[in-house]
Amino acid sequence: MADQAPDIHARLEGAIADVDADSWDALAGKGDPFLSHAFLRLLEESGSVGGTSGWSPLHLTLHRGDRLIGAAPAYLKAHSQGEYVFDHGWADAWHRAGGEYYPKLLVAIPFTPCPGPRLLGENRAILVGAMEGVARQNGLSSVHATFCEEEDVQVFEERGWLVREGLQFHWRNHGYHSFDDFLAALTSRKRKAIRKERRTACEGLEIRTLRGDEIGPEAADAMWRFYQDTGARKWGHPYLTRAFFDAMVERLGDRLLMFLACRDGEPIAGALNLVGQDTLYGRYWGALEHRPFLHFELSYYRAIEWAIENGLQTVQAGAQGEHKVARGYEPVITRSAHYLPHPDFAEAVARFIEGERRAVAAERRYYLDLLPYRSEVLSNIAT
Repeated sequence: MADQAPDIHARLEGAIADVDADSWDALAGKGDPFLSHAFLRLLEESGSVGGTSGWSPLHLTLHRGDRLIGAAPAYLKAHSQGEYVFDHGWADAWHRAGGEYYPKLLVAIPFTPCPGPRLLGENRAILVGAMEGVARQNGLSSVHATFCEEEDVQVFEERGWLVREGLQFHWRNHGYHSFDDFLAALTSRKRKAIRKERRTACEGLEIRTLRGDEIGPEAADAMWRFYQDTGARKWGHPYLTRAFFDAMVERLGDRLLMFLACRDGEPIAGALNLVGQDTLYGRYWGALEHRPFLHFELSYYRAIEWAIENGLQTVQAGAQGEHKVARGYEPVITRSAHYLPHPDFAEAVARFIEGERRAVAAERRYYLDLLPYRSEVLSNIAT
């Protein structure tokens, strides 16, 4: 493939199981649980990706001799579902021009809109060049890398990729020692509102905090039912399979954290999180009945409280969700990178991205003005 050093060779791996787990994890590090070999393998072996899902594993690896020195989690996509960076309009335009937009190559964590590393190892420019080579040699319309960390974005930009911006809402720990410390940073009105929401949400319920092996078969089964309900309402077809939930505790261990709401011992709602090195990632929520403010309690407030108690710096509670702002979650820019080999198509998309970037910046300024923090605290939040 293009841009390789003479002693480095690239490979495409059709399954993460074909890559040595220790070598992959040494590159991925411990910060992001979604990049772990165990998580990616669970997605594949549970049937959540692969098969007829439209996500065909095609991980890119770099080797010097027999040693793995670089990698990127990648998938050949037959659609644009489950990505959270929407390019359906691009696909329609390409099809109207007579092209085939799919399959495309996607560098990402499936169904996971969480910013993190996408280029693993020290030879990141060579990885990006190999991605471009895959697209050109196979006549692909495009390559996309979504929810990239800033260091990776710089590499993509240096290679001439288009960089697109989006908006999420993340909670940040500004030196809090308790949930009450966090509340003290808010305006009086919002502080009272959150306390009332928490009392209402928890009335008559037992809220359990379960981690790793504490998540037994009953809790895992309940989470599957919650996930099915949310997926059916939001997406029409849930992405993760039952086999994922059956095996997740065994495969992921203490990376898993669940908040479970029970009435008379029976689970009625839950939120499943993954624990990173300095970030708690809220991923899946669901409930079998409507309960005012219970979503906020399990998905936001419990996550904030647990993060503070365990010394984490950030809570990422998924994509979208403007209602997070009133709960102290700050608007944060996310970035993705896009390679479009056809120059006219790339030029048209670049114009779209430029206009979108201005709109995202304006939206972020709007939400910054809505943050519920006291004025002296707001000065610590980047504008």
